[in-house]
Amino acid sequence: MTDSIIAVGGFVGLFVLIILRVPIGFAMGIAGVAGFAAVSGWKPGLNLLMNSPLRTASDYTLSVIPMFVLMGVFASASGMSRELFRANRAWFGHLRGGTAISTILACGGFAAINGSSVATAATMTTVALPEMRKAGMEPGLAAGTIAAGGTLGIMIPPSVAMLIYGILTEQDIARLFMAGVIPGLLGILFYVLVVRVIVARRPDLCPVGERASRRERWNSLRDIWATLLLFTVIIGSIYGGFVTVTEAAGIGATGAFAIGVLRGRLSAARVMECLVEALRTTASIFVIAIGAYLFGYFLTITQTTQALAEMLVALPIGPYGTLAIILLVYILLGAVMDELAIILLTVPIIFPVIVALGFDPIWFGVIIVMTVTLGLITPPVGMNVFVINSIARDVSLTTIFRGVAPFIAVDVLRLVILCAVPWLSLVIPNSMY
Repeated sequence: MTDSIIAVGGFVGLFVLIILRVPIGFAMGIAGVAGFAAVSGWKPGLNLLMNSPLRTASDYTLSVIPMFVLMGVFASASGMSRELFRANRAWFGHLRGGTAISTILACGGFAAINGSSVATAATMTTVALPEMRKAGMEPGLAAGTIAAGGTLGIMIPPSVAMLIYGILTEQDIARLFMAGVIPGLLGILFYVLVVRVIVARRPDLCPVGERASRRERWNSLRDIWATLLLFTVIIGSIYGGFVTVTEAAGIGATGAFAIGVLRGRLSAARVMECLVEALRTTASIFVIAIGAYLFGYFLTITQTTQALAEMLVALPIGPYGTLAIILLVYILLGAVMDELAIILLTVPIIFPVIVALGFDPIWFGVIIVMTVTLGLITPPVGMNVFVINSIARDVSLTTIFRGVAPFIAVDVLRLVILCAVPWLSLVIPNSMY
């Protein structure tokens, strides 16, 4: 049996396991070890299974992940997401569609101290969805707004997806973080415009809210000082080159903990709950990482990576034609796979192609993260959609997908703009220290 046939069998086995609902990390690990053993024998395959997980879990460069995860958990437990929503609602709630706009802005603000799209969607569902429905907003638009707003967590720094891309490609993670700022802000702008257009055409979907007094508006700003302080310290120190990303993650986790304790929001029992939640999230990420590395060894030994790279570079359709094919594949994968698994599994294969085609690696990091983000709100999987449905059981998946459809359309437009104008992604990182 040739290596090419074994490689095809490995991919078929991987997708069969995914269809059978085997967790993606375990599916990649099983397919990778089995494929590696089919080429080299079972003893080398079992040695790989014994050594690779320990080597991955003890990698110092991955230590930044649990720190950023812990920061997000502490920030959520401290009520920062609720404060962001209340402040934005005080300023914009009187507009038609103002509650939805407040939710989008709160998602963007919370993403700046969280870094996880799923966590942002889950948090804002508990915070904003009851208020949106109380205000009389149509359930599909309300849930769709949260699903789309949640995707900002993977783009606006700090971003776990950007972090993993940087580790895999050995790019400057600080520059990657900064490259996501303008695309993230562009996403917020586009989502707000979508809401304004929808409610202009269908005013019945979102009644006008009450106008807060001037005093209430200014008082609401006092509640968000913690979020602004945390974001300014982390991003400012990274941008200025005063600390490494790993150090910034430690500062962020410590700062979120200290703010929560000083404000009386984190009791000893709540701190323990946060630690357990962060541990579970980190463990799930590391399981996916270990599985991807195991599958990566299989791809290397069968020379699948080299063969695919040579084939893509040789396509007679030019660099942007090849890029379009790559992004289309990523959108399809995003509809059925976890976004971190996609990045871990495919970036080692695709990155040499991107370099050979002459594209900027930092710019491509933004493009790839933006593309897999589409999978969070795209059927049939749409992780953000399922998270919202698991919390708000009375809002069906069909209703949420219908509500999020306009946001998917503007996300595709944003992706096209970012591809056509790399300057939007590179202007801030190119100005760093």
